[in-house]
Amino acid sequence: MIRLATIGTSTITERFADAVAQTPGIRIDVVFSRDAARGRAFADHLGIDGVSTDLDALLASGDVDAVYVGSPNGAHAAQARAAIAAGVHVFLEKPATPTADEFAALLGAARERGVVVFEGMRNVYDPGMARLRELLPRIGAVRLVSLAQCQRSARYDLVLAGETPNIFDPALAGGALFDLGVYPLSAAIELFGAPRTVVGATATIATGADGAGAAVLDYDGFVAQIAFSKIGASRRPNEIQGELGTIEIDEITAPRRLRLDLFSGVTEELELEGPDNNMRFEVARFAQLVRGDADPHPDQQRSLEVLRTVEAIRASAAGSRDAAR
Repeated sequence: MIRLATIGTSTITERFADAVAQTPGIRIDVVFSRDAARGRAFADHLGIDGVSTDLDALLASGDVDAVYVGSPNGAHAAQARAAIAAGVHVFLEKPATPTADEFAALLGAARERGVVVFEGMRNVYDPGMARLRELLPRIGAVRLVSLAQCQRSARYDLVLAGETPNIFDPALAGGALFDLGVYPLSAAIELFGAPRTVVGATATIATGADGAGAAVLDYDGFVAQIAFSKIGASRRPNEIQGELGTIEIDEITAPRRLRLDLFSGVTEELELEGPDNNMRFEVARFAQLVRGDADPHPDQQRSLEVLRTVEAIRASAAGSRDAAR
């Protein structure tokens, strides 16, 4: 049994706990929070006995085999380093770290300690993504990919009121690109690998974080358009266009409806069943890696390439703003 501790008491940690409860061979034994009362309340809500307010003592105790890091993005790297140094496996909520270099350093440290570092990216482990991959050969040579995740955050109202919530705080690595843009980016890189070049632009909001943006990823023979927003919303489907037809995807974070339209006249609509909480698939993958039943390198390499692409988008966007001044 893999014994877990959680770091963070947000909604995403609650969803993670629900996914763990549905996954054999892994359980949450301890909730960590710097605030004892908050930690106790969260643990009681989840039905967990253990609570800790001292992360170093928890990691050194031998009471847990792994930690789930669901804290603000800017805290991920330091907390992961502490866990790795203690010989504890690490499950990082997306984005793994604010920079590719930080994640690469964690991977090196994890290899030396013989532990797994893993980024949770629920859509790439969803069976809908595997079904999408199976359909790709039927549309022939891919020429244009259009993927997006645009969902207005209720916390944007706080920004409009003059506040800086964590999710929109650049000091904590907040913003739409890290919170939502990584989903279509991860899907593109999972399906097609790392792009050759990247051009991006972002819309900066009052806090200094990116509220929305877009990018064009250049591949050999085709391009991928990526869009993301936490200050607006979109209901348009995602598309992959090939020389023989097009695949339409309803939701890039959890593909459930796929439509295949071939120029030959063939049309197929696939309705895929799936759980309400598809984080269970990433939890199952993490447990598999911790048990040593699979090689974590492909997972880690994809995460690293996504972070490199995020940095390329940010650099391109910053360059465009500087040139306009």
